Amino acid sequence: MKKNYLFFILLFLCSQYVFSQRTNFEKVSSLLAKDILNEANKALKLAPITVTAMQSERSAGGAHDFFSEGDYWWPDSANPSGPYIQKDGLTNPHNFTAHRKVMIRFSQLTGTCTAAFLLTKNKKYAQQVLKHLHAWFIDTNTLMNPSLLYAQAIKGKFTGRGIGIIDMIQMMEVAQSVRVLEKYNMIPSKDLATIKNWFSSYLLWVNTHPYGIAEKEAKNNHGTCWTMQVAVFAKLVNDTTLINYCKNRFTTVLLPNQLDKNGSFPLELKRTKPFGYSLFNVDAMVTLAYILSDKKDNLFNAATADHTTLQNAINFIYPFVKDKTKWPYDKDVMYWDSWPIAHPFLLFGAEAYSIKSWYTLWEKLDHFPKEDEVIRNLPVRNPLIWLNN
Repeated sequence: MKKNYLFFILLFLCSQYVFSQRTNFEKVSSLLAKDILNEANKALKLAPITVTAMQSERSAGGAHDFFSEGDYWWPDSANPSGPYIQKDGLTNPHNFTAHRKVMIRFSQLTGTCTAAFLLTKNKKYAQQVLKHLHAWFIDTNTLMNPSLLYAQAIKGKFTGRGIGIIDMIQMMEVAQSVRVLEKYNMIPSKDLATIKNWFSSYLLWVNTHPYGIAEKEAKNNHGTCWTMQVAVFAKLVNDTTLINYCKNRFTTVLLPNQLDKNGSFPLELKRTKPFGYSLFNVDAMVTLAYILSDKKDNLFNAATADHTTLQNAINFIYPFVKDKTKWPYDKDVMYWDSWPIAHPFLLFGAEAYSIKSWYTLWEKLDHFPKEDEVIRNLPVRNPLIWLNN
């Protein structure tokens, strides 16, 4: 009896070890390949569209400047021609979002075609990515300036705000796709140098401009997303100083200042969309840890003073992803029915902590959501390009 017991314990431990190895690329490929190739083949027909294709009369920037407006700001019915007023959590559908939408389109297309290239090694997918990279970063007629001076503006109040820098998380999978294609020598050296120079210029701007500094110091998911995008872009341009800075900021600022001992993120729970914001921030935190962890530093082991880690954060939110009806806090004022989806924290967390149930739940959820707001708030839409890394 004792021998049998020990045998099953050993078998369990072995299965966990095998699960913890980086075999997820094969498993995820098997699960998602058909849909990825279907989406990638559609993307092959799409021509590049950049920020130069459409403008807003409310933008203070030029043709090459990204422009967006604060989501929760509306005309004042008492003063229709005056400054906008805030309605937290309620998105104004008439605000200018065209630049954000084409950036998301660029991100989706790039990530999907890069994933298809990894699955098939067919160069046509890489060549389509190159066409769009050229339009956004190289062609002087269509490129976007490497800054977000005019993001999340508010009519009558601000021509741009640091809070708008969160829109640049849409470029994360673009940067990661460039890293993947670079490894396969699919990007001409001259083009690669120009693209990397664009991201280096953005990193300089976001680390020195008052907007970037203000966003970095944000106490909630905005501070998380500043670090997450900087980490990805720094990896692309091999800026080890910035990479180490992001590691230190994660362990000494983000985690201890945002994560409660019960595993929740209290600042997100205070919002009018507490479920969506909690999901978004744990996605960003776990993705950031996944990006920055290496043989020397495993950020999944980082803990607060009361020994709380990202495992506690996932443990907190997991039951409500599994069964949303158990959510004990207020329902989100918008998009309550759109969550959850196949969140990257389940996939990356399962690998980091060797917990099969998280991966099993991730497999069952929606991997290709259609709601624009959900897509916008999903930092990793193409896991294959990250798992391959």
